[in-house]
Amino acid sequence: MPNARQGAGNFPGGAVSATSATPQNLPVIPFLDISVRQPETGQDVAFSLQLLLILTVLSLAPSIIILMTSFLRVSIVLDFVKRALSLQQVPPNQVLLGIAFFLTIFIMWPTFNEIYDNSLRPMSEGEISIQEAYEAAERPLRLFMYSQMRSNPENIRLFMTMRGLPKPETLADVPTYILIPSFILNELTIAFKIGILLFIPFIIIDMVVASILMSMGMIMLPPVMISTPFKLILFVLVDGWNLMTRQLVESFLRNMP
Repeated sequence: MPNARQGAGNFPGGAVSATSATPQNLPVIPFLDISVRQPETGQDVAFSLQLLLILTVLSLAPSIIILMTSFLRVSIVLDFVKRALSLQQVPPNQVLLGIAFFLTIFIMWPTFNEIYDNSLRPMSEGEISIQEAYEAAERPLRLFMYSQMRSNPENIRLFMTMRGLPKPETLADVPTYILIPSFILNELTIAFKIGILLFIPFIIIDMVVASILMSMGMIMLPPVMISTPFKLILFVLVDGWNLMTRQLVESFLRNMP
């Protein structure tokens, strides 16, 4: 009866031991070390502060994009268009948000360029400090928000009065914590005004279709099923997307500094 040593000789190359399987062909997994230690030089402190600033900006980026740019007005108007046309699923909300996002980039491009030239690029090259970079980035955004409220400063006066501050004469007299909510209310007001104008022709179509169906005794037939095709025909004939986009962009550009 062959023993274990003889049986091992039946395999090519002799006996195979457990220690012969070396991890040479295994993938190398990098070791990640996260630790908190005291900075050794001033450069380490500056790097830590820059990393903290970047993480803060990234966490606040959605709020900045939504509340301090043209995104708020554009997204609300696009949603009003969808509702006025009585469309439930088309276009999807992701598509509308994408359109609003890229229209925001188009409208805000001069402001973003100024922020990059005066804040981000000099800070990355070490020409200015973090505080100076923050002030340089804040200035174009403040000017943009203030320019959109130049013809309707009631919101600024409202918040200044509630805080017990004197009536502002220039942009420098308006604190940022007052300018931002004033801008948000202004954008909501303008977006709702545009939405009312968008709804008027489509409401007329709904009323006409509903009256015709009632006069024909077709009470059980939903008027939306009949009026939606007519709304789409009207929207396509007047080149609605082009017209709406142009008016939206011009509503910002005519007030840009």
